[in-house]
Amino acid sequence: MAKKLPEFLRKYFWDVDFDKLDMNVYQKYIIARILEYGDKTAINWLMKNFSNTLIVNTLKMSRELSAKSANFWAFMLKVKKEKIKCLSKSFQETRKQFWPY
Repeated sequence: MAKKLPEFLRKYFWDVDFDKLDMNVYQKYIIARILEYGDKTAINWLMKNFSNTLIVNTLKMSRELSAKSANFWAFMLKVKKEKIKCLSKSFQETRKQFWPY
């Protein structure tokens, strides 16, 4: 059975069909989006509904996070920056080819 997201999170998923987001199927997408855009309420919900291990693994592997968010969460979750893919030099250079800002 699909596990739906609470309605207050709808604003973070403006580009997808919110009603079809299943917490069990799209865990990493949901976590990355909330880490990037979430407010205190959304972060509290995230921490209660997903394991710390899954959140940290998503932080390490996600290429959707901005450098600013990734650095913040690396500090907050005590993750070495070298372990975070979106902060690697090779990823930063590739990203600038397509989005030079």
